[in-house]
Amino acid sequence: MEAGRRARVLMKGNEAIAEAAIQAGCDAYFGYPITPQAELLEWMARRMPELGRVFVQAESELGAINMALGAAATGARVMVSSSSPGISLMAEAMSYMAGSGTPVVLVNVMRAGPGLGGIGPSQSDYFQATKGHGHGDYRVPVLAPDSIGEAMELMATAFELAERYRTPVMLVADGILGQAMEPVELRFRTPERQAFDWALTGAAGRPARIIKSIDLDPEVLERRNLALQHKYREIARHETRWEGWQLGDAEFAIVAYGTAARVARSAIARAREKGIKVGLFRPITLWPFPEHELARMSRQLHGILTVELSSGQMVEDVRLAVEGRCPVAFHGRMGGLVPTPDEVLGALKALRGRVERTRATSVSPPTAHGRGTPSTSGAGLDAGARRGGRG
Repeated sequence: MEAGRRARVLMKGNEAIAEAAIQAGCDAYFGYPITPQAELLEWMARRMPELGRVFVQAESELGAINMALGAAATGARVMVSSSSPGISLMAEAMSYMAGSGTPVVLVNVMRAGPGLGGIGPSQSDYFQATKGHGHGDYRVPVLAPDSIGEAMELMATAFELAERYRTPVMLVADGILGQAMEPVELRFRTPERQAFDWALTGAAGRPARIIKSIDLDPEVLERRNLALQHKYREIARHETRWEGWQLGDAEFAIVAYGTAARVARSAIARAREKGIKVGLFRPITLWPFPEHELARMSRQLHGILTVELSSGQMVEDVRLAVEGRCPVAFHGRMGGLVPTPDEVLGALKALRGRVERTRATSVSPPTAHGRGTPSTSGAGLDAGARRGGRG
């Protein structure tokens, strides 16, 4: 069995994520078919009954997420998966789970929108995942792998975080990661089971327990919210994850996650061949966003390019972290299209050109005393580089 757990095989992303969840000890899965994550549900439909575990294809995404809420309230290790429009339908129950402290892992294999959109890959659910998804003052940890192997590793982490902090956790992968096939090493991890003093397991021999998110007394509800905010600060303090690549001597950095990060690596290799010193800063937790690490790094950079499969969402968090220390530019594609390495390289060259032009014009020609004066044109370095678009 141990040899089997470490074998190297070719697997589709959706199926690998599903098997990693099973090996992490998932007790119950609830879902509803939607492209591009349908194979995840299909894998669970075969494997979970084989192991005597719970699999339910619900009548809708609303049914699936509310079934998950009920199962997780018993202390079971529960997972739900869907794709962008289906995730939107789950927002109300996600807020209930965050408010009541119910741990569930939710996988979103993102597709292009808005509306029904298309089935091509996208990262346009970044706001939805990182800013709360449903109503109320809450956040959930959001994990973003850039390979099928990493997605498998992060499944165990997702269950750990959910149970450690009593919170829903999201794992987001664009449609390419869900549909692609890669050779992966079947190394699985099963998080240790905990005894929960909140789980609804029957009140025989003990006082009854209640899991709820409603408090009609404003002062009581505020105390609940303050406790949640304290929990989120603890998560941000201890669970921020990111990866750096080629940053040691970098003058520029590309910030990207998921498939966009893989495109960025190819662009960086080509840029370095042309003498451009650039590296990759890859958030692994989209929330908590690695803002302090990015802020520290930005002090030594000439500029940052954010690359996304969207109109520009993560770039807002990048700019908040950088706080004007260096210019932040953006390049993205929408509708299911993916930026090419050559496009990213072109955007990087454009950013470098703006930086060089701004530096050349930031000081006026020497005066009779041999000194220049700072430019007061108002169209400074940061203003010029922050314009979005694909150039």
